[in-house]
Amino acid sequence: MSDLVVIVYPTEARAEEMRQKLIGLQKEYLIEIGDAAIAVMHEGGKVKLNQLLNTTALGAVSGSFWGLLIGAIFLMPIFGAALGAASGALGGALTDYGVDDKFMKDLSTSLQPGNAALFVLVNKVTGDKVLEAIRGTGGTVLKTSLDRSQEQKLRDALADAHGTTPPATEPPEPYPQGTGAPSPVG
Repeated sequence: MSDLVVIVYPTEARAEEMRQKLIGLQKEYLIEIGDAAIAVMHEGGKVKLNQLLNTTALGAVSGSFWGLLIGAIFLMPIFGAALGAASGALGGALTDYGVDDKFMKDLSTSLQPGNAALFVLVNKVTGDKVLEAIRGTGGTVLKTSLDRSQEQKLRDALADAHGTTPPATEPPEPYPQGTGAPSPVG
């Protein structure tokens, strides 16, 4: 079962930096990501989605290959490639992979202009190692499907800037102050 985590960052660059960090952790087999998209709120209330996988482009490439192959059989390779690319792009545009686009846009309407939300669909995770890797990176958890204890651990890790929370200590007592009179030596 997958878990959804949505974290808000002050800029698109910070959200992209975090997405790249998670992709790096995936290469180390510490996390398995089903999808990682960034939604940015622009001035005027327009939300732009930055998907990890562009299904339209992927569909166009796949469609042009198959169109070229079928077109070559019927001695019309260029027409077949063009028709295949168009139909593949249309099919790719209609395909929604990972987190639902409408859900991302609806949730992102609460963002301030310039802010970006990182939507991560997590399939598997080695929790303690991933939390340690993202410790202190900032961001505000907007929504998760995690249980309360896991969500609190995530919030604490994102907010913890030093890696460990120093123990609270009392300020030291001031040194005793004298009256200014010399002390007897004896």
